[in-house]
Amino acid sequence: MLAETICSAVSAAGLGIAAVTAYRKRFLTALRITAYSLIPVGLVMTGAVGWLASTAFSPLAWAGFGVLGASWALFALTRAVERRRGIRAERAAAGDGKATPVSPSASAPALRQGTARGSRPATSSAPGSSAPSGASASSSDDFSDIEAILKKHGI
Repeated sequence: MLAETICSAVSAAGLGIAAVTAYRKRFLTALRITAYSLIPVGLVMTGAVGWLASTAFSPLAWAGFGVLGASWALFALTRAVERRRGIRAERAAAGDGKATPVSPSASAPALRQGTARGSRPATSSAPGSSAPSGASASSSDDFSDIEAILKKHGI
């Protein structure tokens, strides 16, 4: 009885807000508010509110929700274990089980290619930068392509 009264009051308030919105010549918004405000009355008329109110205060229903939650947790746990076992099996089938790291010289051709285009590597840090003056040559080579692009665009 209380839930039905609350739903009716919410619907009445929503219809009032819709009327004020329509008075302000915002008809599309007023229709949308009207549609939302009719939902609680429709739920009361179908009996869904009564069923929901009786379910919300039932200890048996809450125990059922707990059982459903435990079931979901068990499904998630078994899925995680299956994935973990699948990854181990793939690693064992691949060989030693360790991932091979990328060799340090793998990016060297790309760095040489950038300097071959005519861009010269920066040998000293730019004025105002916080980089130490004794930076290694490899770190200056890393930024030579970026410097060439910035110079090309006049930055």
